[in-house]
Amino acid sequence: MSPLMLGVLYGIVTIVVMCSGMPIAFALGVVATGFMYVFMPESSLDTITQNVYEEIASITLLSIPLFILKGAAIGKSPAGKDLYSAIHAWLNRVPGGLGIANVFACALFAAMAGSSPATCSAIGSAGIPEMRRRGYSPGFAAGIIAAGGTLGILLPPSITMILYAVAAEQSLGRLFLAGIGPGVLLVLLFAGYAVFRARKEYKMAHAIYSAGGAKSAYLDDEHFTLAQKVEMLPRVLPFLILLIGVMVALYGGLATPSETAGLGALLALVLIAIVYRIYKPREIAPFLSSTIKESGMLLLIIGMSLLYSYVMSYLHISQSAAQWVVDLHLSRWLLLAVILLMVIVLGFFLPPVSIILMTAPIILPPLKDAGFDLIWFGIVMTVVMEMGLIHPPVGLNLFVIKNIAPDIPLGDVIKGTIPFLALMFLAVVLLCMFPGIATALPDLLMGVK
Repeated sequence: MSPLMLGVLYGIVTIVVMCSGMPIAFALGVVATGFMYVFMPESSLDTITQNVYEEIASITLLSIPLFILKGAAIGKSPAGKDLYSAIHAWLNRVPGGLGIANVFACALFAAMAGSSPATCSAIGSAGIPEMRRRGYSPGFAAGIIAAGGTLGILLPPSITMILYAVAAEQSLGRLFLAGIGPGVLLVLLFAGYAVFRARKEYKMAHAIYSAGGAKSAYLDDEHFTLAQKVEMLPRVLPFLILLIGVMVALYGGLATPSETAGLGALLALVLIAIVYRIYKPREIAPFLSSTIKESGMLLLIIGMSLLYSYVMSYLHISQSAAQWVVDLHLSRWLLLAVILLMVIVLGFFLPPVSIILMTAPIILPPLKDAGFDLIWFGIVMTVVMEMGLIHPPVGLNLFVIKNIAPDIPLGDVIKGTIPFLALMFLAVVLLCMFPGIATALPDLLMGVK
């Protein structure tokens, strides 16, 4: 059977198995093992455990459970609520300040936790009720948090970027640095829209009240004294110091990514013990339990995805697919557009982890041959995968929001995210027009590669 026919069969079987409801890791493992049994030498089955072990026994992947522990310690403590409350107090007098506060809180929390669902849950549980109490429409409030939560896979440290660095064999430090500029760009775009939308809703509320209608909470005036604002800072500053310390250790060459992850996890546990008095074994147990569950799930997906990719490579499916793309003789930008479109479609069904590990062997060689910087492409791909987190049918952040705000209809949550999807698309366009947004910082700090 030709590699083309094998590839088509491989894809069809994968879709069928995944649609059966089987967990992603097991689905990929079953498909890979089945094709090894039918199309590869019988002796190859004896190497399954060895292949999976060798793929996940990576010093770079060691940072994943450590970053997850750091995120769990921060996400399951009151840190998110305190961070949000402090930013809200300081931005209260800015037009649309509450929306901006939620965007900034999501960005800062994402940079500390490295997880989109954790960011949505931690900031949304405090931010959504507060925005609705202040008159924000439910869809708008949900959209801000859902979109802000996606920053968790773009701003360093990002588990998704760790996996891309492994799959693309690129520098993790450069990739982390490259995510900062686009992350700031998205924060500014989201904050700008929050101001625009909040002012629009405020004008509508004022017009209704002026016409004799009910008074919206939008029109209430809330003040925080300087003393109240300053009082909130001590609970936030330690975590900002944690963020700065981890970044200095990583980019200052003081520690490797794995060592930095360990340092961050340890400091996070120390800080919640000092700030929130969370240090007893029964209080720490939920952090450890959550870390073990999420790490086990991710590493199992990684191991099975890499086995899946190994079978594709052995059967020359990935090489043939890459060559087929090259033989289309598309212009470099059309090639990029086709690949990103494929990533968007995959985002309807798969999480970013699976998308990266399944597609990297196919899409990266043609992109490299076309002259694209794989660090830059990793950032563009991450932004596109961010879109997958907030668009149906399997936008993970949509369901996180639905879980923390069950009274908001899912349709309203989806409508609230549409403007942010448009802003993410704009960010992708800007990154294509001005690649320096992503590449300037790593080139400046680590030298032009």
